[in-house]
Amino acid sequence: MWEQSKSTKRRFNDGHFHNKYFVGHGIDIGAGPDTLNRYKHVFRQMTQVDSWDLEHGDAQYMATISDNTYDFVVSSHCFEHMVDPYIALENWIRIVKPGGYLVITLPEEFLYERGVWPSVNNPDHKFSFSIHKTKHNMPQPVSIMELLLTFDNISVRKLELIDDVFDVNDPVDQTTFIICESAIEMILQKV
Repeated sequence: MWEQSKSTKRRFNDGHFHNKYFVGHGIDIGAGPDTLNRYKHVFRQMTQVDSWDLEHGDAQYMATISDNTYDFVVSSHCFEHMVDPYIALENWIRIVKPGGYLVITLPEEFLYERGVWPSVNNPDHKFSFSIHKTKHNMPQPVSIMELLLTFDNISVRKLELIDDVFDVNDPVDQTTFIICESAIEMILQKV
């Protein structure tokens, strides 16, 4: 809930978001009411941020968007709703220009799902995600490292587990709290 706003506070202190990742014309996939466009005054090199949500079509395919359209793609807690994460990532890479960035945050299976499937916090989640595990105890697991290795047209710039002000012992869905951030963040560059 309001994940884009929470991450903006954290990202503000990283110069790469100001000078590399959020530069030019981008698209926020799964934007909803908490769109990155609200923060153009924070990341001043963003010239425009288009919003993409359910009413625009299937985010897995981005069918109406031409190849190499955007300088950057950002998506906050939308990727886990895709029916096929491999097809979704392929299309998200397709619509970013060579040299452009993809900044994707998604829930991590232990922190968010708590090892329970289907998700108690959001039954629409199609997959659970970890940065990397050799053994999975979830029925729909995706290892981000394995996913990324299937693409030869990206460079992984950053892969991080975010657990800001998050208490793993609290059974409440803390992502509903304005200060708690729990996610995997991957930053990719199209080569």
